Amino acid sequence: MSSSAAPSPSEEHDEQGDEHGHGDEHGHGPEHGHGDGSDGGHGADLGHGHGSGHGPADPCAGPARGLWSVDEHLADILATVGPLEPIELQLLDAQGCVLVEDVTVPIALPPFDNSSMDGYAVRVADVAGATEEFPAVLTVIGDVAAGDGGLPTVGPGQAARIMTGAPLPPGAEAVVPVEWTDGGTGGGAATGMRAASAAPEGAGGEVRVHRAAEAGAHVRARGSDVRAGELALAAGTVLGPPQIGLLAAIGRGTVRVRPRPRVVVISTGSELVQPGEPLGEGQIHDSNSFALAAAARDAGALAYRVGAVTDDAETLRATIEDQLIRADLIVTTGGVSVGAYDVVKEALTADGQVDFRKLAMQPGKPQGFGAIGEEQIPLLALPGNPVSSYVSFELFVRPAIRALMGVKDLHRPTVRAVLVADKALSSPAGRRQFLRGTYDPEAGTVTPVGGAGSHLVAALAHADCLLVVPEEAAGAEPGSELEVVLLG
Repeated sequence: MSSSAAPSPSEEHDEQGDEHGHGDEHGHGPEHGHGDGSDGGHGADLGHGHGSGHGPADPCAGPARGLWSVDEHLADILATVGPLEPIELQLLDAQGCVLVEDVTVPIALPPFDNSSMDGYAVRVADVAGATEEFPAVLTVIGDVAAGDGGLPTVGPGQAARIMTGAPLPPGAEAVVPVEWTDGGTGGGAATGMRAASAAPEGAGGEVRVHRAAEAGAHVRARGSDVRAGELALAAGTVLGPPQIGLLAAIGRGTVRVRPRPRVVVISTGSELVQPGEPLGEGQIHDSNSFALAAAARDAGALAYRVGAVTDDAETLRATIEDQLIRADLIVTTGGVSVGAYDVVKEALTADGQVDFRKLAMQPGKPQGFGAIGEEQIPLLALPGNPVSSYVSFELFVRPAIRALMGVKDLHRPTVRAVLVADKALSSPAGRRQFLRGTYDPEAGTVTPVGGAGSHLVAALAHADCLLVVPEEAAGAEPGSELEVVLLG
């Protein structure tokens, strides 16, 4: 992976002030160990492996010209970042992870015929022709509750009071809901059953049934959900709450998955102050580390936010070294341009492991990518302006996280939409521009939000998509069709 050519004076600054990120206090304290548990973090003992290894795909690769394209930079990243090695996890720890094996059903679900209603288990012949005027009068032989083992046998002229989820007793062919009966009171139609503890006599006596029932009525048949030997979940499935529930229902206590990647976000800049603390002269509150950590979680990762590192290369190197033990991916923000205090570039250029390059895009022209440490943990260095860093995350970091997870769908969905704007949009020649916008799926239109400035974080907060103006276009006229990246 070769460094891009030295920029000409006109190329030096794609965005004003792209050299610094936003973060909070330094972090060499307890926050920087193996994870605090609240994120469900995997400590070093889990030993996440990287299937394809890390490091630039080819140290000598890269475009001959000075600028990399967006696609070339992304391809370089995805050629390097491979899926994490599978591990066995408890069900709740596996939420959000990707299955690496097919899971088959060991037993039928449900495992036995059971009632879907509170009512009475009966024989079909005994309630045939029953009406309110001429009810079927049956002898109640006992209760059947969910979880019961020894079941009474329902014979001719008999019924068993049964609860939802309880197994259908021998001899019974259907369940009549309690609302179709007098509930054993000898009166009119019942509206429910009294608690067994308050009215134990309800398990005996007689019940009048006012309606007939067909065989299998209100009975959930054994295997009606899934049968033994069927495929429950295929390899590649992302485990959400319903999938976790299914695994539990078929008796799986653990499952083999690719773990959620552990992403460490580090912001740089001596001017950065933790939110909630007062600002001094020339200071601003951190926003990037919070936004990017949240974005990493949204992508499926376990995110660890590190407080802002001051503009000192040795401090940054020490901080990154401290984080390697709990990282599958490191993301820095700020310090990647051409300024005298571009700490990320200064700290990571010397050993040649991280390549800093300029991309034909706006915002987000300065970027860095490489792999560090003995384990060759991938590191993506993003610019520091809020919009630049967030757009860069969506284009490059999110796909890397998804690749580590082993999912097939790496990218945000895209659509084509008609531009709605008061005037034409301008775009720098030869750059792919990404503008914030709102998308109307019913009308098929997209409207810009805010201006093109890479510091406009308020506009970003009100956007749900990115408008893409391609490199070959000098702008876009109202009514023209654009590619739109959906962020929601």
